[in-house]
Amino acid sequence: MERDLSYISSDEKDQLRVNPQTNLLELMSFEYSLQDVEQPNLYRLLFNYQEVPKLMFNQRLVPMHMPKDIWITDTTFRDGQQSREPYTTEQIVHLYDLLHRLGGPKGIIRQSEFFLYSRKDRAAVYQCLEKGYEFPEVTAWIRANTADFKLVREIGLKETGILVSCSDYHIFYKLKMTRRQAIDHYLGIVKECIEAGIRPRCHFEDITRADFYGFVVPFVTELHKLMVETGMPIKVRACDTLGYGVGIPGVALPRSIPGIIYGLRHYAHMPSSLLEFHGHNDFYRAVDNSTTAWLYGASAVNCSLLGIGERTGNCPLEAMVMEYAQLKGTLDGMDPTVITEIAEYYEKEIGYEIPPRTPFVGADFNVTRAGVHADGLLKNEEVYNIFDTNALLNRPPKVMVSNTSGASGIAVWVNQHLKLTGPAAIDKHDPLILGLKKWVDDQYAAGRVTSITDGELTEEMERIIREQGEGGRDES
Repeated sequence: MERDLSYISSDEKDQLRVNPQTNLLELMSFEYSLQDVEQPNLYRLLFNYQEVPKLMFNQRLVPMHMPKDIWITDTTFRDGQQSREPYTTEQIVHLYDLLHRLGGPKGIIRQSEFFLYSRKDRAAVYQCLEKGYEFPEVTAWIRANTADFKLVREIGLKETGILVSCSDYHIFYKLKMTRRQAIDHYLGIVKECIEAGIRPRCHFEDITRADFYGFVVPFVTELHKLMVETGMPIKVRACDTLGYGVGIPGVALPRSIPGIIYGLRHYAHMPSSLLEFHGHNDFYRAVDNSTTAWLYGASAVNCSLLGIGERTGNCPLEAMVMEYAQLKGTLDGMDPTVITEIAEYYEKEIGYEIPPRTPFVGADFNVTRAGVHADGLLKNEEVYNIFDTNALLNRPPKVMVSNTSGASGIAVWVNQHLKLTGPAAIDKHDPLILGLKKWVDDQYAAGRVTSITDGELTEEMERIIREQGEGGRDES
């Protein structure tokens, strides 16, 4: 945890400083006062409830500032439990073990947050703490009230998230407060945390509809001052609660993820190590926005396993494992084969049905039905497979035989089924392949509309082998 706050001084106001990242002389001190408005700012030009939300461009570009160290945090047992039946204690503990293994020795999956409200959830927290893992650290999530905070103190956790809703939709309509009242209320709980020696993590709910300069920056500035006074790090989690965030350069606030992350760093002086992004997928942007948050200066992105979460879900944790590897050029010790174990556990033990085309975890994610693709796989696996899925995910590429597979698709299926590789593999002109193709073509000519199952193909393959008098093909 970064605790060095020495780069801020009390006489910093109006001073210039050379930015070590850009080597340019920049004004480093800004003041944005709280605008305690009487009427809520609902950004009706963007969010007319009767229309699809609008994207507005101001063409203001902010610089990328990817931190040296980036990491993933997990919300599977908090936000991930808000849209499905609750996990059992045993399931939580097993998934926590898998997260630990997936994150590797460097702890790229750094934290996991938990609900504390039920006896089952508290039992899971105790059992996960007993594991003694450094990563992922067990943390909590609470509403901004003393009763919730009491649960955190009783368990003895070192960090807790605190819900600090920041849009006027929430402040005026849900909390029935003014902006000043909301800040004072939030600061009260934050100070309770600090006095108890617990690190606060402030969840800025609905930040992509919030008045950024009129509420968010002034509030974060107050948190920063409190952090400097007490020496206690205070994290800021930017929560794109309804998935309105956009990573496109030049988009105006409040929907701009680059603008939000840059603004929190540049105007509120929050270091990257204390900035985190939490995105939802309502507009299919959860992964893109999380990557954008990394690129523009947030060290942490908050995700859930398989993306399970409220409404359309959170950013899938397994997706950000792959994004990390693409950005950094290394997995840094993470074990991606655990992703396949996680998917199998969800389907076989938890009973969760993963949509088959889901990247990395769906049953069909590296399965092809197209004959032209299968022909490429038959000649060289790299032609139509995204990477060595067998080595990295313990999942070899497969073909599903249908009316579009052709002889190439059937040949790939036979070679995989019989484990024939190299010189032993048979090509699409082999009599066995041609016999199977005729049978498949006859199936669809008779009106079949479903894919051929592995069991059906195996039965027909064995029949053809017998008829051709081969007495069983060499499977060595």
